[in-house]
Amino acid sequence: MAAKFTVYLDKAKQYRFSLKASNGEIIASSEAYTDKKSAFKGIASIQKNAVVAKIVDETGESKVPQKTGQKPSAARANTAAVRKQSPK
Repeated sequence: MAAKFTVYLDKAKQYRFSLKASNGEIIASSEAYTDKKSAFKGIASIQKNAVVAKIVDETGESKVPQKTGQKPSAARANTAAVRKQSPK
């Protein structure tokens, strides 16, 4: 099963969405929206912009975690990209 967005009403009758991983774990949650259309626009924005979003490490730590199952050469490329984005 692939990741999926779920849209729901919270206790205050506001629309929210969650992004769930393929194992069902929630990996992101939205702010509250007053109408359903705005929640769907929020999802569309994430789908469009997350693909090109850069990772900026603001932790101040020098190590970058390697993704599980990632080839070492890809990990080195990601580390270099993240370090270029890190604040000095």
